[in-house]
Amino acid sequence: MEEEQFFPFIGVEDDYIYQSNKDLPLFEEFAYDFEINDFIFDEKGEIKILQGVEALKIWIKKALLTDRFVHEIYSWDYGTELITLVGQKFSQGLTESEAFRYITEALLINPYIENVTNNGVKFDGDNLTINIIVETIYGEVNISV
Repeated sequence: MEEEQFFPFIGVEDDYIYQSNKDLPLFEEFAYDFEINDFIFDEKGEIKILQGVEALKIWIKKALLTDRFVHEIYSWDYGTELITLVGQKFSQGLTESEAFRYITEALLINPYIENVTNNGVKFDGDNLTINIIVETIYGEVNISV
């Protein structure tokens, strides 16, 4: 009689078990200057490449500034839906909650990111600023959105 399996990983060959985030290659991203909205070039005129946590900071900011489902060049998993909150008549609490949920969903698709924590919310008129702590495989990153 064959033994019944309740969990998908029991009895599954090692090749199918999810690899730890610690086994990921070094994260790389093109250096970007968000102030001037352009790439950063090195002395040879080539786009500078960042690695590790500095590269991940660029990816995080870019993902949070990109509207999800708008740009055909990006996967539907990339970006946030924060734009959908603009003009809504939600309570302050619901707006904060939904904004943080959108941010968390946008960031946790990246396997280098382990957790996102809300570190404070501030309303200034119609502007909402959320301070988050992003736990990555390289350590914590503080971001204001």
